[in-house]
Amino acid sequence: MTREAFNHGWRYRTKATAFAELGGSAASDWTEVLLPHDALLATERRPDAPRGETNGYFAGGAFEYVRTFHADEDLRGKQVLLEFDGVYRDAGIYVNGDLAGRWAFGYSRFLVRIDPYLELGADNEIRVECRTHLDSRWYAGAGIYRDVHLVVKEPVHIAPDGVVVTTPDVEPGRAVVEVAVDVENSGALTTTHVLAASVVDADGVTVATATSPVTLLPGTSGTVRHRLYVRDPRLWSVDTPHLYTVAVALNRADGEAADAEPVTLGIRTLQLDPYEGLRINGEPVKLRGACLHSDNGPLGAVSMRPAEERRVALLKAAGFNAIRSAHNPMSTALLEACDKLGMLVMDETFDVWTSGKSDFDYAADFPQWWERDVEAMVTKDRNHPSVIFYSIGNEIPETGSRVGATWGRRLAEKVRSLDGTRFVTNGINGFVSMLDTILPQMQQRRAAAGAATQDAGGTGGVNTMMAGIGQMMGHIQASEAATKRTEESYAVLDVAGMNYADARYDRELFPRRVIVGTETWPTSIAGNWALVTANPHVIGDFTWTGWDYLGETGVGATRYADADGGTGATGFSGGYPELTAWCGDLDITGHRRPVSYFREIVFGLRSEPYVAARPPADHGRPVAVATPWAWGDTIESWTWEGYEGKPVTVEVYSEADEVELLVNGAAVGRAEVINFRAELETTYEPGEVTAVVYRDGVETGRFTVASAGPSLALDVDADRTELSADGGDLAYVTLTLTDGAGVVHMGRDRTVTVTVDGPATLQALGSGNPVTTESFHAPEHSTFQGRALAVVRPTGAGPITVTARAEGCRPVTIALSAS
Repeated sequence: MTREAFNHGWRYRTKATAFAELGGSAASDWTEVLLPHDALLATERRPDAPRGETNGYFAGGAFEYVRTFHADEDLRGKQVLLEFDGVYRDAGIYVNGDLAGRWAFGYSRFLVRIDPYLELGADNEIRVECRTHLDSRWYAGAGIYRDVHLVVKEPVHIAPDGVVVTTPDVEPGRAVVEVAVDVENSGALTTTHVLAASVVDADGVTVATATSPVTLLPGTSGTVRHRLYVRDPRLWSVDTPHLYTVAVALNRADGEAADAEPVTLGIRTLQLDPYEGLRINGEPVKLRGACLHSDNGPLGAVSMRPAEERRVALLKAAGFNAIRSAHNPMSTALLEACDKLGMLVMDETFDVWTSGKSDFDYAADFPQWWERDVEAMVTKDRNHPSVIFYSIGNEIPETGSRVGATWGRRLAEKVRSLDGTRFVTNGINGFVSMLDTILPQMQQRRAAAGAATQDAGGTGGVNTMMAGIGQMMGHIQASEAATKRTEESYAVLDVAGMNYADARYDRELFPRRVIVGTETWPTSIAGNWALVTANPHVIGDFTWTGWDYLGETGVGATRYADADGGTGATGFSGGYPELTAWCGDLDITGHRRPVSYFREIVFGLRSEPYVAARPPADHGRPVAVATPWAWGDTIESWTWEGYEGKPVTVEVYSEADEVELLVNGAAVGRAEVINFRAELETTYEPGEVTAVVYRDGVETGRFTVASAGPSLALDVDADRTELSADGGDLAYVTLTLTDGAGVVHMGRDRTVTVTVDGPATLQALGSGNPVTTESFHAPEHSTFQGRALAVVRPTGAGPITVTARAEGCRPVTIALSAS
């Protein structure tokens, strides 16, 4: 077998059928691209895009990709497949104009056999069609946004996804590794091959091996099983993510290689019960979880190994130990990053079953496709040690009905039939499960609130409803009606996943229920984490969200009232040009926001206090809308030029019980710390603001934020300078406006221009700004709170120079090298 990257040589354009072109419609010109690629990100954002707040005001469209593939004569008699890790959406794969395969879901890894359509000894055209339009509640991108591989197999071969590795018996001093391999014979003769399996450690040393002959009649398949015994195994965990490789080789009787399949192995055990909670390798683990959408910020929907490794590393540094893929199967690149760096995974299937949430979403495909998509996810991911849960859905309305519970049972049992070594959950929101009864009541209340507001001369009642959504949802989740309607849907699970349902964490009604907060308000982390740590049957919390994301614009924004008392917002969104949800602990560039430090303190991972201030320009303005996803607009800054002598609110986060605030060494206030947080009022003067925290009257720590000096400089820093030249690597270059001494100028934003010289391209340039009209594909972009991020992608070997310029700053360069 050969398996090689198939990402080079592609071109793409907006699609127009031949009949449409005859009628006068024209496709765009072809543009060369290196996969993975997000076709939607380069399109124009429009304020009139239908339901634009859901996907960041990108209008959607249809796209097609083509490339030429020369099929050599030595492919005769072999199976040739294309492996797509993800195409969004409704992918059609054509070879020389003939349909070779389709896949409806935009997040599944799938294979298409193309050898029946190839002309050997000639160039062949591979074409991929896809589209997106009102089919997602968030930014999903479009196109071939994950890796593609060309797979060639001999007539006798290891079946695709045919290697399953488990560790059913692990104890100190030894581990049993079971390897099950499906072998297929598509040839015309009975054959006997030899299948060997070896366990190889990180140093390349073989620590266990086994072989077995396998005889197959024509057109049949068989499963070869090995039990391998590893002495003194190094266990995989979040803190010590030790990995092995299981090298599986299929050889002919004469010893010539026929096929091979390397599989990553992490030796670990999982245990779960309501008395000890979740245990990994016998040790209790509480899940410090982050929900995570699939987009990569300035890269759009593109998933690449360096981008995913960076994302996992930054989330882990911020205190998280688990990720929930919201709300779709993870890319292979992200799972490999979790394996490598030590991050636990809740691997999710769908956001919808039979009841749609968008006009043209997966609900119409679900009855015909769900089983294939569950198989695609589980068979792809079951060898990853990071995966400990499979989630069969997110906020599915059907979970509140008897028939819907039968769907849940089917999904759960399908998962278990493919992998019985992980736990099955479902992100159930009892509020959503009751929508059929709640919506009529909400419509009546909304109409009444609107009428009352009109009588008072104000604006509509939607914002009032949003401000109280957390309290309303908690009340409904804990109701007897919701409890009864979701009981069977919970009963089919190993772990009860609860979205925004901390009011239902009690165990009186269901003493054997194990609970995980699959989705929670970021503003509720202190109370939620207290419930997690106090109750063994509550095994963790997954905040919405760990990383900010494109689309669902303004969900986490804090909106102040204008002169008329309104905000201009409709629903959650403030309208165009809002771009992101603005509810992540980290923004779309990976920069940590104040809520991230608060969470780290709540988790017990940070003893040092943290200081942030609210912009004095908004001091005293009433907050009109702040949903439970909105942390606020504090930033870690003490540079407020033009506001000298003006009042400012300072927030201090700490595990202590009292805080004293100093401005330039002088005490200006003292306050009690309540739920890890204290607020103090002072007036701004340049210099330093210091928080000194006390427990039982004894100082336990302090934290200082200094004002930036008058100078302005542009600083650059790359996450690494030595890169691979194969087209699959990235360098992340941070651009920061400082005073030259390292203090960030958050109030002096500038347009930064970036040029790249050498064998590389500027893949993206952007900032964490949640409201912008700027493109990530332009060579210039404004900083946001003093920061921007450039992503450089090598296209060949050689030296690379990145130069950045900003008004009032000396140009700066950084040297990279690709080999």
